[in-house]
Amino acid sequence: MGDLRGIITGSAGTFILCGACAGGWWIANAPQSESKKEKPPAPAIVAKPVNESDLLTVELRPEAEQRLDLRVGTIERKSLPRERVYGGEVMVATGRSVLVSAPLNGVLSAVPGEVTQPGELVKRGQPILSLRPLLTPDSHATLSASRVDADGQVKNWLAQVEATKIARDRARRLLRDEAGSRRQVDETEAQHDLAVKTWEAATARMELLTRVLGEVDKGTTAPLAIDSPRDGLLRNIIAFPEQTVPAGAPLFEIVSLDRVWVRVPVPVGDLAEVDPESEARVGRLTARPGETPSDARPVIAPPTANALAATVDRYFEMANKDGRWVPGERVAVSLRLTGDDKSLTVPWSAVVQDIHGGTWVYERTKPRTFERRRVLVRRVVSDTAELSVGLAEGTVVVTAGAEELFGAETGFKK
Repeated sequence: MGDLRGIITGSAGTFILCGACAGGWWIANAPQSESKKEKPPAPAIVAKPVNESDLLTVELRPEAEQRLDLRVGTIERKSLPRERVYGGEVMVATGRSVLVSAPLNGVLSAVPGEVTQPGELVKRGQPILSLRPLLTPDSHATLSASRVDADGQVKNWLAQVEATKIARDRARRLLRDEAGSRRQVDETEAQHDLAVKTWEAATARMELLTRVLGEVDKGTTAPLAIDSPRDGLLRNIIAFPEQTVPAGAPLFEIVSLDRVWVRVPVPVGDLAEVDPESEARVGRLTARPGETPSDARPVIAPPTANALAATVDRYFEMANKDGRWVPGERVAVSLRLTGDDKSLTVPWSAVVQDIHGGTWVYERTKPRTFERRRVLVRRVVSDTAELSVGLAEGTVVVTAGAEELFGAETGFKK
């Protein structure tokens, strides 16, 4: 019985060992599954993969940093004046327009050698038209009497000039000898200047009457030149040569554009915020960043408003000697508001623009390493840019040499 059990146990062990060997051989020689096959090749090969953040980073050599002379600063939170832009209109200032009329009845004629057209610049005293008076017997007698009276006025004021000159010289001698006062000298000088000016006006009146009357004995009258009363622009010519005009008829208009006004309609809801005493900054509607606006000071003018638009007009005056501004031109006017706001600021020289109009600054992340960061400029006040979206306060950025860094990054400069 014992021998039979041993035979059965040995046979079972032999069978199990043969099965294990057969299973191992099958596993070793079985085909591999599809999951363990080799991966397909990539559709493209990138020789030098670059991180996107590295495209905005510029690292300079020491000699390059010295050559560019870079300067850095920090983003600060400053209090900037509040401004709001309104539309305005350039206009001729009140009192800067002169309408010249005919002094007498007569016939107009062109001035020989002078051809003036509307839009031309003229000088004071420049003849524009010539008037040949048409005198009736009554007007002739009146002008003759006026000339006699003018001649008497000239002689009277000439005597006044001599008298005030003597008094002025006496007061100067007394002051020099320490026997008089400075006040007395000033009073006598003012009296003398007044007498001289009155005498000059009387002389000009007499010369005008003499030219009009001409040779009275021969019954003729000399042509009267109608001159421009001031320097300015010949805006309009109302009467033309060979035209008969009555006394007081308008002939031409001269406007002075060395100073112009700007009318700004302000909504009634903004009147409480607009500072009425602050100056305004006037620029073109197509002005680009960096373009210098013109300063305009507030002036007192007759009150005007538009009930339909619910606006009240504010008037400002600015210089225009170079003829930059044209009456009727629409402009952008920045008005100062009451109160100031604190916001993140950076020098305008630190901001660079790409070809799409995006604004950037260069942050210094490490020594001689700068990274371009996008910012959003809300407005520019003088040489300071206010940021609405950008970096945090205290960030170190390039304030001088940012354009050179941008050129080195994009390949335009080395």
